[in-house]
Amino acid sequence: MQLIKSAKKLFVSGVITFSLIITGCSSNSAGGSGEKENTEAFNPDNANGQTYDEVRANLGEVPKITAEIKLGAVAKAFENEYWRTLKEGMEKGAQNFNDKGINLTVDVKSPQGEADEEGQLSIVKDMINKKYTAMLLSPISDSNLVPGVESALDAKIPVINVNDGIIKEAPNFVGPKADQNGATAAEWISDKVGGKGKVAIIVGMPKAFAARQRTIGFENWIKDNSPDIEITEKQNADWDRSKAKDIAATWIKKHDDLNAIFANNDTMALGAQEAVNESGKDILVVGVDGIGEAYESIRKGEMDATIDSFPLYKGQIAVEMILRQLGGQELPRVIWTPQAIIDSTNVDTPAEEIINWSEPTVGK
Repeated sequence: MQLIKSAKKLFVSGVITFSLIITGCSSNSAGGSGEKENTEAFNPDNANGQTYDEVRANLGEVPKITAEIKLGAVAKAFENEYWRTLKEGMEKGAQNFNDKGINLTVDVKSPQGEADEEGQLSIVKDMINKKYTAMLLSPISDSNLVPGVESALDAKIPVINVNDGIIKEAPNFVGPKADQNGATAAEWISDKVGGKGKVAIIVGMPKAFAARQRTIGFENWIKDNSPDIEITEKQNADWDRSKAKDIAATWIKKHDDLNAIFANNDTMALGAQEAVNESGKDILVVGVDGIGEAYESIRKGEMDATIDSFPLYKGQIAVEMILRQLGGQELPRVIWTPQAIIDSTNVDTPAEEIINWSEPTVGK
């Protein structure tokens, strides 16, 4: 069992964990046909994808499109810092391409909350009616945006599924490999507890692909690599901080020897950390997403780690890939975006250094 010793190393070996981008192609190979994916129960974690760096190496410069482009993007809920940061990344990506001579705007919206499936679908339908050039969608569940995606494709509006919920009808998907989020957390925790002890899992919304896969990845890694670690509890907190705090507080009282808590996102991890702080016990807390508040908690010596999937850069990658599609380039079904473990050893290391980030180039 070899724990990744630095975020840079994790990123290199965790190229496997990249977010997926889908830009009009068939299921297992490059091919920007824009046809609907017919595969039942599509799971991008199992797809033969490429990293965004590999896409850049294979395709070269982003085509310089002369027509005006208006992108519509729909996130889950801006109450969560993660989605606000993804929005910022998409807007930054659009501005960068504007600076390089592409007439591009992006309009990023979200529903009222992370459970507002109908509200999110209504936003998508409105964007279709307003004839946006293309759409970047992060669904609340695997099914709530399907009618909107079908309508968009019928209207010849390209769609990329960006992160979290999976839309098998969408031709392309961008995001980190969700099961590797969980596996990375499991490996880090196992190393810290010496390969034995008791851990618990706080799960997000059961309808969300990311919640299911992060949990599966964690459980499978423990089963295969640290059989002396017991997963004593597992419960949904629906991405809610206060629910996560209450659940963690109950577990801490119930299990006097609990060693660690893994939460499917940082919002819930921060709630769990509040319960740990109030208990006065030494219990590891690990989240996923890499939001700013989690970084600050790690700096203060509270939360122990987060699996950062770099939403600021994921948003930029999503914009880049839809431009490649609109410019006629053929993309793989799945494109991975970066992720890395962040703890006290690298919390102040610039993200650009951790993921070796560079700006895309644009053709003449």
